Amino acid sequence: MPDRRLVDLIRRSEHLLIFTGAGISTGSGIPDFRGPQGIWKKRKPVYFDDFLASEDKRVEYWEGKLEGWDAFRHAAPNACHVAIARLVQAGKALAVVTQNIDGLHVKAGVAEDRVIELHGTNATTVCLSCSLRADPAPAIEAFRARRATPRCECGGLLKFATISFGQPLEPETLARASAVTDAADAVLALGSTLSVHPAAAFPLMAAERGVPYGIVNQGETEQDAQATFKIDGDVVAIVPEAVDAALR
Repeated sequence: MPDRRLVDLIRRSEHLLIFTGAGISTGSGIPDFRGPQGIWKKRKPVYFDDFLASEDKRVEYWEGKLEGWDAFRHAAPNACHVAIARLVQAGKALAVVTQNIDGLHVKAGVAEDRVIELHGTNATTVCLSCSLRADPAPAIEAFRARRATPRCECGGLLKFATISFGQPLEPETLARASAVTDAADAVLALGSTLSVHPAAAFPLMAAERGVPYGIVNQGETEQDAQATFKIDGDVVAIVPEAVDAALR
């Protein structure tokens, strides 16, 4: 039986803000960052300033990206991604604001202009000199062959178009997330510990306006006390059946 609180929140909302974290994509074979088997247990993040300053650090960064490349490239949306896409397509949800960099919301059928990727995307590389974006595959193969930082045709350093530790979030992205947060009549946070800021501020900003706030996550989050309700469990098992019930 779907959780009645979750079904009611979806049914009553016409401008739902959906906020997602790494816990939604573990069901697609993409490891999270902070969990028991998380990426940071095996490899420490490379800070943006260190990436800029040191070839050794850039190689360390690209080694990590190479390790995760196959999992990213072959990952497919799971039932929770598909359920979220159904809510957007049905006109129930304004947008998906996500901490994830895997692009699975778009692959599941959410229009690109309805997905706000706070931490950027693994779907492209970006040149830090000329800002050109490109398919990552050639850069990955260049690094695999030479174990040196891939470079743009202009000579600039390439990195994935994700936000590294110590790198500021894009002002335009933050502005878009703020706008949909202000317009939301309910908020649903899925698969996030809600511990990374400023990203985690968005669902809380909506809740502080008094709109209903539901959380579904395996384990505690830092905003459980602020939520209208919290469901502890796997989002892939919980969310799709609630969406089915709400849209009937």
